[in-house]
Amino acid sequence: MNRFPGKTALVTGAGSGLGRAIALAFAAEGASVVAAGRTAATLDETVGLIEAAGGKAAAAVADVTDSGQLRALVQETVTRFGGLDIAVNNAGILRGVGPVGEVSEEDWDAVQRTNVTGVWLAMKHEIAHMKDHGGGAIVNIASNLGAHLRIPNLAAYLTSKAAVSALTRAAALDHIHQGIRINAVSPGAAATSMSLRPGETEAGRAERMKRDTPLGRLAETEEVAAAVLYLASPAAGAVVGTDLVIDSGSSA
Repeated sequence: MNRFPGKTALVTGAGSGLGRAIALAFAAEGASVVAAGRTAATLDETVGLIEAAGGKAAAAVADVTDSGQLRALVQETVTRFGGLDIAVNNAGILRGVGPVGEVSEEDWDAVQRTNVTGVWLAMKHEIAHMKDHGGGAIVNIASNLGAHLRIPNLAAYLTSKAAVSALTRAAALDHIHQGIRINAVSPGAAATSMSLRPGETEAGRAERMKRDTPLGRLAETEEVAAAVLYLASPAAGAVVGTDLVIDSGSSA
C-alpha cells in the first residue's frame, strides 16, 4: 500500500517503541516523516532506519512540555517538507507508581504535564497550521489504561491517559469544521520496553500475556501503527472523535 505519497507526518516520541514503529510505517507508505523527541541519538536511529528502507525523514529534538519548542517543531516540519498533513502525538511517560496517597506531587505533575498538557500543546500548534492550510489528521496515543480499564497503583498514568481520550473527543468536535479530523488510539500491552515489569524478561512477559489477555498475546508495534495509519488515511474520512482500543481483548 502507498496511502501517503506527498504527505508530511510529524510523530512525537519517535525515538523508540510505538513512536518509532509509527514513523517507520508512515515512511513505508510514502510520507515524509519528522521524528520528534527529546533524545537526538535515538531519533537519528529512527531516521536511519527510514532512510535505509528508501524513505524520507528528519529528526527534530523537542520537549512536548515546552510550548515554544512545539511551535518551532511545527515550523521546522513545514520548512523541511513543505507542510504538515498528519500529526501523531505519542510522547508520554510512566511515573508515580504506587497507591494514590503515596504518589509524590513531583511525579503527579510530571505525568500530567507530559501526557496531557503535552498533547494539548502539540495539538494547539498543529491545529494552528492545519486550519489555515486545508486541514489535516491528528491521532493522539492514549491507552487502554484509563478510560477503558483500571488497575491498582497507576493512578497518575490512568488519569493522564483518560484525559487524553476525553481531550481528543473534545478537540475533534471543536475542529472538524476546519477540516481537521482528530482521533485517538488506545493501545494495551505492546511489544515495547514499557510493557515489561521490573526484572521481567520478554519470555516471561509472553507467558503473562497468555494468562492475562483473551487473545493470549500482546500487540505487535506494527499492529498499533496500522491502526494509526488507518485513522490518518482517507479510508477513515468519516471517523471523527473515536478512541480505538487495541489491547488483545483486555478491556472488552
